[in-house]
Amino acid sequence: MPYFTIQVSPIGALIDAYIGVSTARATALTAAQQPVPTAIKVRALIDTGASITGVDPSVLTTLALQPTGNALINTPSTGNQPCTMSTYDVGLLIPNGSHSSFVIAAFPVVQTQPIAQMGYHVLLGTDVLSQCYFTFDGRTGLFTLAY
Repeated sequence: MPYFTIQVSPIGALIDAYIGVSTARATALTAAQQPVPTAIKVRALIDTGASITGVDPSVLTTLALQPTGNALINTPSTGNQPCTMSTYDVGLLIPNGSHSSFVIAAFPVVQTQPIAQMGYHVLLGTDVLSQCYFTFDGRTGLFTLAY
């Protein structure tokens, strides 16, 4: 099972990843003889409290993505009042040096409020983590992600 272990940063468990258009979108663009946007390198904060992955609007805009649906979301800022957020289909790649990378060809994400100023572009939720093994060792200050 490929894995990596990284030091926890002052703001949490951060990883490098790539967000791109979904495989279906890339296929449709190619069939229409339109350019496929290049995947964008992002910093992702692992967020075990998020059930769905959230992406900064700047990433979705750069990839020229359009909403594909809606999701009802509860956040700390909305309290007990759920809010409707637009969903977007994206592809995800988490590189692992010389080992195989973790890839999800297509999955829905929600657009967050702008978060890039906080040092990351993605809140990686349990929708992705459910396909991985994640440990956080507070005593050593290390976390491991395996897939």
